[in-house]
Amino acid sequence: MPATAIRRATKDAATNGQGTPGHVKDFSLARAGRQRIEWAERNMPVLRAIRARFAREKPLKGMKIAACLHVTTETANLARTLQAGGAEMFVCGSNPLSTQDDVAAALVSDYGIATFAIKGEDHKTYYSHIVSCIEARPHLTMDDGCDLVTVLHTKQRGYLKDVYAGTEETSTGVTRLRAMAADKTLKYPVIAINDADTKHLFDNRYGTGQSTVDGILRSTNMLIAGSTVVIAGYGWCGRGVANRMKGLGATVLVTEINPVKALEAQMDGFQVVAMGEAAPRGDLFVTLTGNKSVLRREHFAAMKDGAIICNSGHFNVEIDIPALERMSSKRRAVRPFVEEFTLKGGKRVNLLGEGRLINLAAAEGHPAMVMDMSFANQALSVEYLRKKAKTLKNDVFVVPAHIDQEVAKLKLKTMDITIDVLTPEQERYLRTWSEGT
Repeated sequence: MPATAIRRATKDAATNGQGTPGHVKDFSLARAGRQRIEWAERNMPVLRAIRARFAREKPLKGMKIAACLHVTTETANLARTLQAGGAEMFVCGSNPLSTQDDVAAALVSDYGIATFAIKGEDHKTYYSHIVSCIEARPHLTMDDGCDLVTVLHTKQRGYLKDVYAGTEETSTGVTRLRAMAADKTLKYPVIAINDADTKHLFDNRYGTGQSTVDGILRSTNMLIAGSTVVIAGYGWCGRGVANRMKGLGATVLVTEINPVKALEAQMDGFQVVAMGEAAPRGDLFVTLTGNKSVLRREHFAAMKDGAIICNSGHFNVEIDIPALERMSSKRRAVRPFVEEFTLKGGKRVNLLGEGRLINLAAAEGHPAMVMDMSFANQALSVEYLRKKAKTLKNDVFVVPAHIDQEVAKLKLKTMDITIDVLTPEQERYLRTWSEGT
């Protein structure tokens, strides 16, 4: 939908009629959104348990939280958990194509959570929604990609005095925050949720692995078996996608800049090549690096006719779309979320989801069972920051180990899995250095 049409459709949607502010596509979608939120909740038992405790103890009473996250069913359940803990929530989307419009409507209408998010919103609207959350004068920020933090530290600095801590969900945002900390420009402590073992080992590997394939299949209906799939980046997300593509019968090529990760990919059974070598061989290209121009002019020129390119990294800079536009004699939409670029000479390259996160642009993102752990880390880290933020310097911190362990224990309990416990003798052995062979 064009941005002008979005604004016309939502110009009267200032509140839900009950005083909760919001800017969403259509409040009539709220019923469907609530049903999907409730469905996701069934597969988020850890977050449910935390919500029950929060509702009793109200550890976040009086807090205002601005959350710039993908507005999905799972995020809705995180917002509900923090709200149950006593926090006043203000939610906006962290990507113009990742919002689920029915969920956004339900958050405002059914749960009284101020939400500013529309799937397909233009650049101006996207940032106006971030500003709407900042203008609520939050005490804590929750980010997925660092856009809210960046706006707060540049164009909205007057609101910084109210903020005492934050959290960051994804690796791209953590990279940006660490650069800010190194430059001494970060004005409050932030916990890197992405770096928790129960986040990156599961969310990135299993969540991104499955949901990226889901988005590709929904948008293309292509057959993966027999195809040559090029995975750019062998971090946790790249590992997940590579393994699932291999399981579906693809020949998988991996490109990397890190020699250790490249060696690991090779030892895991994948062909490791430079992108220049992969470009003429690939049928499907997936970028997951967190960097820019991973696929660029020389690669487009070398690709075979009909090649499909997509991105599952946070920002739409991994594919040099401006270069692709300059190389093309025409472009057209051929399917939902598929745009065909015809290069001079007649070769066609198909771009999925505008180069944005394909798992959220064309599908529903990660399964709720995976996000249960990620968002449990978020909720418990917010509680931790409420107590400890004043003792922390303005830097980026990993999730405290006891929180990571607690999330894992809760998850095992919900799965009815029992693990061993150290005996007293074993505990003594691990504490001593004198006992040898």
